[in-house]
Amino acid sequence: MTSGEALNIFKETGALMEGHFILRSGRHSRYYFQCAKALQQMPVVERLGKALADKALGLGAQTVIAPALGGLVIGQEVARQLGIRFIFAEKEAGKLVLRRGFEIAEDERVLVVEDVVTRGGRVQETLDIVRSHNGKAVGVCVLVDRSGGDFRPDVPFMSLVTLQVETFEPDNLPPDLAKTKPVKPGSK
Repeated sequence: MTSGEALNIFKETGALMEGHFILRSGRHSRYYFQCAKALQQMPVVERLGKALADKALGLGAQTVIAPALGGLVIGQEVARQLGIRFIFAEKEAGKLVLRRGFEIAEDERVLVVEDVVTRGGRVQETLDIVRSHNGKAVGVCVLVDRSGGDFRPDVPFMSLVTLQVETFEPDNLPPDLAKTKPVKPGSK
């Protein structure tokens, strides 16, 4: 799947939104990827999951881990496509942790899958979890890289769509955004 094909899926499903948005990072943007809108359709999940799984084939992953909530659906599908185990990290006291009896074996080869990366904080937290359990992080796959290439983890990093999307600090908005009320459609 090409980047253009993936971007068309996001546009057609209404997952790529235009307006005034507050991102999880606290920054503001004219564009927002609400991947959940695309991922509510199982044929779309299957297509996007296959495209990410194809990118990760050579990594030799044994397990996929995804940060909840955004990475759950696509992470599970990538694991299904690869025929490997799926686990997830979730927030506890504001920090991502492994719960529900999930474990990572020593030297287990783990692939991190997320829906959207802007600054990469949740992906980095997830990589840290893998390493703190003595697992081996083998790569990161995301549907959309909004970092414009700024997020560079120390493992192979793959995305279906890479965009340079302008973001702004809340106290330094351009005039058109300053005139409109922002919405925060994603995770809190």
